[in-house]
Amino acid sequence: MKHVDADGSKTVLTAERPNSEKVHVIACGAIAREVLAVAEINGLDHIDLHCLPAIWHVYPDRIAPALREKIAEARAKGFRHIFIGYAECGTQGEIDKICAEEGVSRIEGPHCYAFFTGNEKFLREAETEFTAFYLTDLITRQFEAFVIEPLKLDKHTELRDMVFGNYTKIVYLAQTEDKALQEKAKWAADYLKLDYEYRFTGYGDLDKALRDAARI
Repeated sequence: MKHVDADGSKTVLTAERPNSEKVHVIACGAIAREVLAVAEINGLDHIDLHCLPAIWHVYPDRIAPALREKIAEARAKGFRHIFIGYAECGTQGEIDKICAEEGVSRIEGPHCYAFFTGNEKFLREAETEFTAFYLTDLITRQFEAFVIEPLKLDKHTELRDMVFGNYTKIVYLAQTEDKALQEKAKWAADYLKLDYEYRFTGYGDLDKALRDAARI
């Protein structure tokens, strides 16, 4: 069964098994679609997925406390196998601290841009790519909610140059080949007065991370 709330906060993919035989993934709502897609492609029907709000991508200080709470709730419900569907994601080591204390693991890498690209490839390219602003499918789809509105660019247009003045291009790291999203990403680049570059990544290291987590 699949269910995705509008804000990505609660997502479930379950098979008819007891919770003790499932893998409970607590993930960022920004990768809900991708987790479900990888699970479906690989036949991982024993994954039970709960997502925290995608907008917390903008407020990383909220992530770690919520993860600790959700881990406790999952264990109270009988889940023995728990996986964190976050990279480091700007939490200043707090997710790694929780993983160590709780005996769980997370997706490797600093953020979703890296693991979608492939961590090694991204970190190698990042050594010379200092002025790129990255988009994923989700951020492209909700560019207004994730970029324009939090930064109040629609109300204070002068902030655009102040915030993005040191960037030179938008790089759209695409998980799917969607023409409409490509047009939206190009529009976002034009809106920010930046050059545009498209890179198809697919699901990158997320695929292996979930397959490894699902081996119970």
